[in-house]
Amino acid sequence: MLFQTPLRPATLLRRYKRFLADIRLDDGSEHVAHVANPGSMLGLAEPGTRIWVEHNDDPRKKLRYAWKLVEHQTGAFTGVDTGLPNRMLRAAFIERAVPGFEGYDDVRPEQRYGTGSRIDFLLRGAGRPDAYVEVKSVTLSRRAGIAEFPDSVTARGAKHLDELSEMARSGHRAVMLYLVQRTDAAAVTLAADLDPGYVRAFERARAAGVEAVALGCDLSPAGAALAESLPFTST
Repeated sequence: MLFQTPLRPATLLRRYKRFLADIRLDDGSEHVAHVANPGSMLGLAEPGTRIWVEHNDDPRKKLRYAWKLVEHQTGAFTGVDTGLPNRMLRAAFIERAVPGFEGYDDVRPEQRYGTGSRIDFLLRGAGRPDAYVEVKSVTLSRRAGIAEFPDSVTARGAKHLDELSEMARSGHRAVMLYLVQRTDAAAVTLAADLDPGYVRAFERARAAGVEAVALGCDLSPAGAALAESLPFTST
């Protein structure tokens, strides 16, 4: 999946109000950029960070730039757009290119279920149980090669796990899919110290039959693509 326009390098000056960031392009000009990420972005939003932004000429958008990537000193990239995983996965599900989901030919995003929630994807296929797939974008890494979720307390995330548990108990296939937006991650785990409540909800979900799947992501200023499956551990 290519970015809409070629990304431009910039320096992060500050992130504020969750969805805004002041940036400086390499030509020295300063701008306000949109940040499509409501999370804490722990370890990704320090002033002076090397970032990549997308320019747009859409008159309907107030801001001309959108922050897409962090470039680490190692040369690795982290994607900060939390909407990117769902866009990539929708295309991959339709193409039957997601490992373990090749038998589903009916892909329905954003379907209502549970108690006032929407599942990211409801997948259906002949002779298979309906698959309820919730997607989480993983960007935190505090140990070399290890990605972690979540990066802050997420009561909403715990609720999703409990609702997936109900789907599993009802005989459906229920999947928590962690899409790791880091090119330096070789494995995925849970950040128990940051949100022990999420870990407890995860353990309940696993006991109920909810699957945990982790996929990597290839990222560069040119675009993004799904990569191979990654090992997942809850400890």
